[in-house]
Amino acid sequence: MGIKQSLTYWCLNGTSWKWDIDRICETAKSLGCQSVELAPLELWPKIRAYGLSNAIAMNGMPDPVFAKGLNNPRYSDEVIARTKAAIDQCADGGVPNVLAFTGYKWREADDPESEEIPLAEGAANTVKGLRELARHAKPRGVTVCLEQLNTRDDSHPMKGHPGYQGDDIDYCAQIVIEVGSPNAKLLFDIYHVAIMNGDIIRRLSQYRDWIGHVHTAGVPGRGELDDTQEICYPAIMRTLVEIGYEGYVGQEFIPTRDPLEGLAQAVALCDV
Repeated sequence: MGIKQSLTYWCLNGTSWKWDIDRICETAKSLGCQSVELAPLELWPKIRAYGLSNAIAMNGMPDPVFAKGLNNPRYSDEVIARTKAAIDQCADGGVPNVLAFTGYKWREADDPESEEIPLAEGAANTVKGLRELARHAKPRGVTVCLEQLNTRDDSHPMKGHPGYQGDDIDYCAQIVIEVGSPNAKLLFDIYHVAIMNGDIIRRLSQYRDWIGHVHTAGVPGRGELDDTQEICYPAIMRTLVEIGYEGYVGQEFIPTRDPLEGLAQAVALCDV
Protein backbone atom coordinates (compact mmCIF):
# COMPACT_ATOMS: atom_id res chain seq x y z
CA MET A 1 0.00 0.00 0.00
CA GLY A 2 1.54 3.31 -1.10
CA ILE A 3 -0.83 5.24 1.16
CA LYS A 4 -1.07 4.45 4.86
CA GLN A 5 -4.78 4.07 5.54
CA SER A 6 -6.78 4.31 8.75
CA LEU A 7 -10.35 3.44 9.73
CA THR A 8 -12.22 6.03 11.79
CA TYR A 9 -13.91 4.73 14.91
CA TRP A 10 -16.84 7.17 15.16
CA CYS A 11 -18.05 6.47 11.62
CA LEU A 12 -18.45 2.78 12.43
CA ASN A 13 -19.56 3.01 16.05
CA GLY A 14 -21.16 6.41 16.60
CA THR A 15 -23.66 6.56 13.72
CA SER A 16 -26.37 4.07 12.72
CA TRP A 17 -23.64 1.41 12.71
CA LYS A 18 -22.55 0.05 16.10
CA TRP A 19 -19.44 -1.95 15.35
CA ASP A 20 -17.38 -2.64 18.46
CA ILE A 21 -13.65 -2.01 18.56
CA ASP A 22 -12.80 -5.66 17.88
CA ARG A 23 -14.81 -5.70 14.67
CA ILE A 24 -13.29 -2.40 13.56
CA CYS A 25 -9.74 -3.56 14.26
CA GLU A 26 -10.32 -6.93 12.61
CA THR A 27 -11.69 -5.17 9.53
CA ALA A 28 -8.71 -2.81 9.42
CA LYS A 29 -6.34 -5.76 9.53
CA SER A 30 -8.25 -7.70 6.86
CA LEU A 31 -8.23 -4.70 4.50
CA GLY A 32 -4.53 -3.98 5.02
CA CYS A 33 -5.08 -0.73 6.92
CA GLN A 34 -2.44 0.23 9.45
CA SER A 35 -4.47 2.31 11.89
CA VAL A 36 -7.76 2.85 13.71
CA GLU A 37 -8.21 6.48 14.73
CA LEU A 38 -10.35 8.83 16.84
CA ALA A 39 -11.26 6.09 19.31
CA PRO A 40 -11.86 6.82 23.01
CA LEU A 41 -8.80 6.68 25.26
CA GLU A 42 -9.94 3.50 27.00
CA LEU A 43 -9.84 1.63 23.66
CA TRP A 44 -6.26 2.54 22.75
CA PRO A 45 -4.79 -0.59 24.39
CA LYS A 46 -7.13 -2.76 22.31
CA ILE A 47 -5.95 -1.05 19.11
CA ARG A 48 -2.33 -1.66 20.10
CA ALA A 49 -3.12 -5.30 20.90
CA TYR A 50 -4.12 -5.78 17.27
CA GLY A 51 -0.76 -4.41 16.15
CA LEU A 52 -2.39 -1.30 14.73
CA SER A 53 -1.38 2.34 14.99
CA ASN A 54 -3.67 5.09 16.22
CA ALA A 55 -3.17 7.91 13.73
CA ILE A 56 -4.92 10.80 15.48
CA ALA A 57 -6.80 11.54 18.71
CA MET A 58 -9.49 13.98 19.79
CA ASN A 59 -8.58 17.05 21.84
CA GLY A 60 -10.46 16.10 25.00
CA MET A 61 -13.28 18.64 24.63
CA PRO A 62 -16.88 17.51 25.19
CA ASP A 63 -19.22 17.21 22.20
CA PRO A 64 -19.55 19.05 19.97
CA VAL A 65 -15.74 19.14 20.10
CA PHE A 66 -15.45 21.71 17.30
CA ALA A 67 -17.78 24.33 18.84
CA LYS A 68 -15.55 25.84 21.55
CA GLY A 69 -12.15 26.50 20.02
CA LEU A 70 -8.94 28.45 20.08
CA ASN A 71 -10.49 31.49 18.39
CA ASN A 72 -12.51 32.51 21.43
CA PRO A 73 -10.85 33.78 24.64
CA ARG A 74 -13.99 32.76 26.53
CA TYR A 75 -13.10 29.10 25.96
CA SER A 76 -9.42 29.04 25.02
CA ASP A 77 -8.06 28.34 28.51
CA GLU A 78 -10.22 25.22 28.79
CA VAL A 79 -9.41 24.16 25.21
CA ILE A 80 -5.67 24.56 25.76
CA ALA A 81 -5.73 22.71 29.09
CA ARG A 82 -7.75 19.81 27.69
CA THR A 83 -5.65 19.62 24.53
CA LYS A 84 -2.41 19.62 26.52
CA ALA A 85 -3.76 16.70 28.54
CA ALA A 86 -4.64 14.94 25.27
CA ILE A 87 -1.13 15.62 23.95
CA ASP A 88 0.34 14.00 27.06
CA GLN A 89 -1.92 10.98 26.57
CA CYS A 90 -0.86 10.77 22.93
CA ALA A 91 2.81 10.90 23.89
CA ASP A 92 2.30 8.08 26.38
CA GLY A 93 0.20 6.04 23.94
CA GLY A 94 2.32 6.46 20.82
CA VAL A 95 -0.31 8.54 18.99
CA PRO A 96 1.39 11.01 16.61
CA ASN A 97 -1.40 13.58 16.15
CA VAL A 98 -4.13 15.37 18.10
CA LEU A 99 -6.97 17.47 16.70
CA ALA A 100 -7.49 21.21 17.10
CA PHE A 101 -10.35 23.47 15.98
CA THR A 102 -10.90 27.19 15.50
CA GLY A 103 -14.36 26.94 17.11
CA TYR A 104 -17.63 28.63 16.20
CA LYS A 105 -17.61 32.27 15.17
CA TRP A 106 -19.99 33.48 17.91
CA ARG A 107 -18.85 34.97 21.23
CA GLU A 108 -21.26 32.54 22.87
CA ALA A 109 -20.62 29.30 21.03
CA ASP A 110 -24.15 28.00 21.53
CA ASP A 111 -25.87 31.30 20.70
CA PRO A 112 -25.96 32.28 17.00
CA GLU A 113 -27.59 35.56 18.02
CA SER A 114 -24.50 36.66 19.95
CA GLU A 115 -21.80 38.89 18.50
CA GLU A 116 -19.52 37.37 15.88
CA ILE A 117 -15.75 37.22 16.33
CA PRO A 118 -14.10 39.03 13.40
CA LEU A 119 -12.09 36.71 11.15
CA ALA A 120 -8.79 38.49 11.82
CA GLU A 121 -9.33 38.38 15.58
CA GLY A 122 -10.27 34.70 15.43
CA ALA A 123 -7.16 33.93 13.40
CA ALA A 124 -4.89 35.83 15.80
CA ASN A 125 -6.38 34.04 18.81
CA THR A 126 -6.02 30.66 17.09
CA VAL A 127 -2.39 31.36 16.18
CA LYS A 128 -1.65 32.27 19.80
CA GLY A 129 -3.30 29.13 21.18
CA LEU A 130 -1.85 26.84 18.54
CA ARG A 131 1.65 28.17 19.24
CA GLU A 132 1.27 27.32 22.91
CA LEU A 133 0.02 23.84 22.05
CA ALA A 134 2.84 23.28 19.56
CA ARG A 135 5.43 24.25 22.19
CA HIS A 136 3.88 21.70 24.55
CA ALA A 137 3.69 19.05 21.82
CA LYS A 138 7.22 19.41 20.42
CA PRO A 139 9.24 17.67 23.18
CA ARG A 140 6.56 14.97 23.32
CA GLY A 141 6.79 14.13 19.62
CA VAL A 142 3.15 14.99 18.91
CA THR A 143 1.70 17.19 16.16
CA VAL A 144 -1.41 19.35 16.63
CA CYS A 145 -3.58 19.28 13.51
CA LEU A 146 -5.98 22.18 12.87
CA GLU A 147 -9.06 21.07 10.94
CA GLN A 148 -11.10 23.06 8.45
CA LEU A 149 -14.82 22.14 8.42
CA ASN A 150 -17.57 22.96 5.94
CA THR A 151 -20.45 25.26 6.93
CA ARG A 152 -22.65 24.63 3.89
CA ASP A 153 -24.23 21.28 4.75
CA ASP A 154 -26.82 21.65 7.51
CA SER A 155 -28.50 18.28 6.92
CA HIS A 156 -26.73 16.36 9.69
CA PRO A 157 -24.58 17.31 12.71
CA MET A 158 -21.55 15.46 11.27
CA LYS A 159 -21.97 16.35 7.60
CA GLY A 160 -21.54 20.10 8.02
CA HIS A 161 -20.97 22.61 10.82
CA PRO A 162 -22.77 25.94 10.25
CA GLY A 163 -21.14 28.64 12.36
CA TYR A 164 -17.64 27.13 12.39
CA GLN A 165 -15.15 29.93 11.82
CA GLY A 166 -12.40 27.96 10.10
CA ASP A 167 -14.45 26.91 7.09
CA ASP A 168 -11.86 28.08 4.52
CA ILE A 169 -8.79 25.90 3.97
CA ASP A 170 -6.74 28.95 2.97
CA TYR A 171 -7.69 30.72 6.21
CA CYS A 172 -6.70 27.68 8.28
CA ALA A 173 -3.51 27.17 6.30
CA GLN A 174 -2.40 30.75 6.91
CA ILE A 175 -2.96 30.24 10.64
CA VAL A 176 -0.74 27.16 10.62
CA ILE A 177 1.90 28.87 8.51
CA GLU A 178 1.97 31.84 10.90
CA VAL A 179 2.40 29.53 13.89
CA GLY A 180 5.64 28.43 12.23
CA SER A 181 6.14 25.14 14.05
CA PRO A 182 6.62 21.62 12.66
CA ASN A 183 4.31 20.51 15.47
CA ALA A 184 1.36 22.52 14.16
CA LYS A 185 -0.12 21.35 10.87
CA LEU A 186 -3.34 21.06 8.89
CA LEU A 187 -5.82 18.26 8.93
CA PHE A 188 -6.68 18.34 5.23
CA ASP A 189 -10.19 16.87 5.05
CA ILE A 190 -10.86 16.29 1.36
CA TYR A 191 -14.63 16.20 1.91
CA HIS A 192 -14.76 19.58 3.67
CA VAL A 193 -12.27 21.21 1.30
CA ALA A 194 -14.23 20.01 -1.73
CA ILE A 195 -17.46 21.54 -0.41
CA MET A 196 -16.00 24.90 0.64
CA ASN A 197 -13.07 25.49 -1.70
CA GLY A 198 -12.56 22.85 -4.37
CA ASP A 199 -9.34 22.78 -6.42
CA ILE A 200 -8.18 19.96 -4.16
CA ILE A 201 -5.13 18.77 -6.07
CA ARG A 202 -3.69 22.27 -6.44
CA ARG A 203 -4.24 22.98 -2.75
CA LEU A 204 -2.59 19.71 -1.71
CA SER A 205 0.50 20.81 -3.61
CA GLN A 206 0.27 24.38 -2.30
CA TYR A 207 0.11 23.29 1.34
CA ARG A 208 2.21 20.14 1.09
CA ASP A 209 4.61 21.24 3.83
CA TRP A 210 1.82 21.89 6.34
CA ILE A 211 -0.38 18.81 5.98
CA GLY A 212 -0.26 16.53 9.00
CA HIS A 213 -3.27 14.27 8.39
CA VAL A 214 -5.85 13.61 5.65
CA HIS A 215 -9.50 12.53 5.76
CA THR A 216 -11.81 11.21 3.03
CA ALA A 217 -15.55 11.02 2.34
CA GLY A 218 -17.80 11.23 -0.67
CA VAL A 219 -19.30 14.53 -1.85
CA PRO A 220 -22.15 15.22 -1.52
CA GLY A 221 -23.49 13.46 1.54
CA ARG A 222 -20.34 12.23 3.30
CA GLY A 223 -21.04 8.71 2.10
CA GLU A 224 -18.94 6.07 0.40
CA LEU A 225 -16.20 6.78 -2.11
CA ASP A 226 -18.28 5.30 -4.93
CA ASP A 227 -19.57 6.39 -8.34
CA THR A 228 -22.47 8.36 -6.85
CA GLN A 229 -20.10 11.08 -5.63
CA GLU A 230 -18.00 13.64 -7.46
CA ILE A 231 -14.41 13.36 -6.17
CA CYS A 232 -11.80 11.40 -8.12
CA TYR A 233 -10.01 9.81 -5.21
CA PRO A 234 -7.34 7.85 -7.13
CA ALA A 235 -6.04 11.11 -8.65
CA ILE A 236 -5.98 12.74 -5.23
CA MET A 237 -4.11 9.80 -3.70
CA ARG A 238 -1.57 9.89 -6.51
CA THR A 239 -1.05 13.58 -5.75
CA LEU A 240 -0.37 12.76 -2.11
CA VAL A 241 2.29 10.28 -3.22
CA GLU A 242 3.78 12.79 -5.66
CA ILE A 243 4.08 15.56 -3.02
CA GLY A 244 5.78 13.16 -0.63
CA TYR A 245 3.01 12.96 1.96
CA GLU A 246 3.96 10.27 4.47
CA GLY A 247 1.10 10.56 6.98
CA TYR A 248 -2.14 8.65 7.26
CA VAL A 249 -5.33 8.89 5.22
CA GLY A 250 -8.35 8.27 7.44
CA GLN A 251 -11.48 6.83 5.84
CA GLU A 252 -14.03 9.13 7.50
CA PHE A 253 -17.21 8.52 5.53
CA ILE A 254 -20.57 7.62 7.09
CA PRO A 255 -21.67 4.28 5.62
CA THR A 256 -25.06 4.23 3.89
CA ARG A 257 -24.92 0.47 3.19
CA ASP A 258 -22.91 -2.53 4.34
CA PRO A 259 -19.85 -0.86 5.90
CA LEU A 260 -17.50 -3.67 4.91
CA GLU A 261 -18.46 -3.32 1.26
CA GLY A 262 -17.95 0.44 1.31
CA LEU A 263 -14.68 0.23 3.24
CA ALA A 264 -13.25 -2.37 0.89
CA GLN A 265 -14.12 -0.19 -2.09
CA ALA A 266 -12.65 2.95 -0.47
CA VAL A 267 -9.43 1.24 0.57
CA ALA A 268 -8.96 -0.19 -2.92
CA LEU A 269 -9.57 3.22 -4.54
CA CYS A 270 -7.01 4.86 -2.28
CA ASP A 271 -4.40 2.12 -2.66
CA VAL A 272 -2.13 3.74 -5.25
